[in-house]
Amino acid sequence: MSPEPLRVLVTGATGGLGRAIVAAFTTAGARVGACDLDAALARHPPRDAAATAAFDARDPAGVAAGVAAVAQGLGGLDAVVANAGVVDTIHRAARFPDEAWEGDLRTNLTGPFLLAKAAHPHLAASARASLTVVSSASAETGLPGQAAYTAAKAGLLGLVRTLAAEWAPDGIRVNAVLPGMIGTPKVRALPEPLLHGLLRTIPLRRIGEPDEVAGTIAFLASPAAGYITGQALRVDGGLGLSTASLATG
Repeated sequence: MSPEPLRVLVTGATGGLGRAIVAAFTTAGARVGACDLDAALARHPPRDAAATAAFDARDPAGVAAGVAAVAQGLGGLDAVVANAGVVDTIHRAARFPDEAWEGDLRTNLTGPFLLAKAAHPHLAASARASLTVVSSASAETGLPGQAAYTAAKAGLLGLVRTLAAEWAPDGIRVNAVLPGMIGTPKVRALPEPLLHGLLRTIPLRRIGEPDEVAGTIAFLASPAAGYITGQALRVDGGLGLSTASLATG
């Protein structure tokens, strides 16, 4: 007898990475609940989703209601992917506006925590439960110009390890994926000289594809990753590796 389809909730489902995540799970036979802001869902309605829910990741009541609606629509939850976030707040740290700082942390750090808390009872009822949080390679390398984004993404690593330890007795695995330079529409739209400069910092010398991150996330929700929890998995083309060499030939 074939296993029942995985029931997956994905936030930030209409963005470049979010669409790839939804596609990776649906291609694997999962039933996906696609979640995003109401305007985003209206602009890019997820065609392959079995359910949708519109809510703001920063709103505790909205998150709780959205998670409950998706869980009801799918008949439960086996996997949750905390992908929603903002990436385009750019200021030098010495001049970072207080409101922008608070807004970034509210979306990129508090939002995933609110999602995890709302999803916990549904995941605890599953025999194959996982939560995957999308952080960033910058959580470990730093990223000048994005102090709030990087601080939030680094905070997610502490959150993931804490939840993994707390929720292991409930059978819930919790992991983080740390994408590097990924070819989302926003990245592809960067000025070409800037993009080429960034490529020189990546040992593989190319931008990653959203499908490569999405495939990693799908793996972490699969039985093949059944003994993996509390981990931070970088999908970054080797960003941050030393490429200096003492070899002469």
